Amino acid sequence: MTDIIVAKIGGSTLGDHDTTLADVAELARRGARPVIVHGGGALISEWLERLGVPTKFEKGLRVTDAASLDVVVGVLCGLVNKRLVAELEGHGASAIGLSGADGGLLQASVRDPALGFVGEIRTVDPTPVLRIIEAGAVPVIAPVGIEYKDGRATGQLLNINADTAAGAIAAAVGASALAFLTDVPGVKSGERVLESLSAAEAHELTGTGVIEGGMIPKVEACLQAAAAGSRAVIVDGRQEHALIGVAEGAQAGTRVGQE
Repeated sequence: MTDIIVAKIGGSTLGDHDTTLADVAELARRGARPVIVHGGGALISEWLERLGVPTKFEKGLRVTDAASLDVVVGVLCGLVNKRLVAELEGHGASAIGLSGADGGLLQASVRDPALGFVGEIRTVDPTPVLRIIEAGAVPVIAPVGIEYKDGRATGQLLNINADTAAGAIAAAVGASALAFLTDVPGVKSGERVLESLSAAEAHELTGTGVIEGGMIPKVEACLQAAAAGSRAVIVDGRQEHALIGVAEGAQAGTRVGQE
C-alpha cells in the first residue's frame, strides 16, 4: 500500500487496550502512509484546573484567552504530541511531531472574537506533512495554527478544532482515507448505527438535531475530505484493530459523504 491515511484520535479512545498506535505502526510497515491528527481536550481541562486558569464555554466551544492559550499550546504541542511520538517509536514506527503552526501548515483567522484565540482554517499548506511522509516517518499533528491576515502571518497562535483540522489536512494531502476513531460506534439515528451517510442526509440530520454536539465537526470534516476524494469513516476506536479495518476497506462505523 502507498496511500495516505489520516487518522484523527483523541484521549477518549486511547487506553491500555487500545490498538490504534500499534495499527499505525503496522500500516507503516506494510507501506501505507499514515498521518495522525490528535486532540486533547480532557487533558487541557485538567491542566487548566491544575493551574487555576478559569474555563469558559460559549455555544459549546472553549473560550481561549491568552492564559488559556498558553496551556492549550503547551498541552497539545508538548505533552500530548510528544507522548504519541514516543509511543509510536515504542511500536517501532519512526514518528515526527509537529503542529499546524509549523511550516505554515494551518493558516487561520479568528473564528469569533467572543471565543478569543480560536481559529478557523483558511488555508492548508501540506508541504511539511508531505516532507515528513517522504522521509519515511509518521507525521503526528497538534491542532494549533497561526493567524494570517492579507496572506501574511501575524505571529499569533490560534487554537483549532482537531476534527476540523483533520478534515482540512486530509483534503489537502489527497488522503485516500480519513478515519475518526471515536468512543461511539458511528453516527446513530435512534439506536441504529448508520452504515453510510450522504452529504444531503448529513445536512438533514444535522438540521433536525439527530447529529449534534461533538459529532457535528466530525461529520463536517468527513464531508470536506469526501468532497476531495477521500473515503471518510467514523468508527469506534475502542474496537481492536479498527484503523487497520478502515485501511482494508472493512465495513464498520459510518461512511460519510458516500453518494
